[in-house]
Amino acid sequence: MSEILVLVDHADGVVRKPTFELLTVARRLGQPSAVFIGSPAQAAGVAEAVGKYGAEKVYVVDDALVKGYLVAPKAEVLQQVATAASAGAVLITSSAEGKEIAGRLAVKLGSGVITDAVDVQAGADGAPVTTQSVFAGNYTVTARVTQGTPIITVKPNAASPEEVAGAGVVEQVAAVVSDAAKGTQILASQPRQSSGRPELTEAAVVVSGGRGTGGDFAPIEGLADALGAAVGASRAAVDSGWVPHTLQVGQTGKTVAPQLYIAGGISGAIQHRAGMQTSKTIVAVNKDEEAPIFELVDFGVVGDLHTVLPALTEKVQARKG
Repeated sequence: MSEILVLVDHADGVVRKPTFELLTVARRLGQPSAVFIGSPAQAAGVAEAVGKYGAEKVYVVDDALVKGYLVAPKAEVLQQVATAASAGAVLITSSAEGKEIAGRLAVKLGSGVITDAVDVQAGADGAPVTTQSVFAGNYTVTARVTQGTPIITVKPNAASPEEVAGAGVVEQVAAVVSDAAKGTQILASQPRQSSGRPELTEAAVVVSGGRGTGGDFAPIEGLADALGAAVGASRAAVDSGWVPHTLQVGQTGKTVAPQLYIAGGISGAIQHRAGMQTSKTIVAVNKDEEAPIFELVDFGVVGDLHTVLPALTEKVQARKG
């Protein structure tokens, strides 16, 4: 059984949920192993976390090698681990950084790469077969890598994490990073200010507002907080200056695929639909019964979001006690 490598997505040693999803996917394809690029002092905690989701091995690489640089050193490190392990596939979270690492890794390994998969299953020969939403969400396609080691970036929420005990054996890796990979250095960085809500692309529930809010996002934020959800927005709301671009969902914003997506006051233009229509369940609230968003939804409510959403928030809070 070949090793399927999962690059650990973490924040200062705290493993993020998409990594557990990837380990669940990896078990469909072979023996899951995790690659942790971080502080060796955090390795034991990471190994314990990923071991609960089936990781048999945890390759640990000291991030002193990659700190202060962009992603090229990480791609080199991952190349060395994948080559030594004769990996059957490499799975990476489909974030901006993850996709860049995947592209660079594919070049280094002479392999094919697939990005933004919303599902990965084993084909008849055991090789990964992916499902993607393409052309602004108008088509769903299946694909597979035909050369080299399959390198796949998978969107958050593409799978439900399933706990299965793995050995989680830690193996230290003495990687080497070339001078060429250190050609771009980070001179300064600033941590993003926390909103207290989940990261938009990783959230299981997203509540978004559009032009219909009239700039008043209080009903959107109130429902989001009651549900423990992330807040999103349409391009119209962002262009109007009501919310920052970091909240934009759509073709020129972020792509999300939560378990539940609630759209309040969003018409459903193709630009927005491209960023959210792979959501598992979609609910829309709009005063216009002919709004295009209603062609897409699982549940639609024709009404004023300023009335409907506060009432829903009240019901949710009552259920929570």
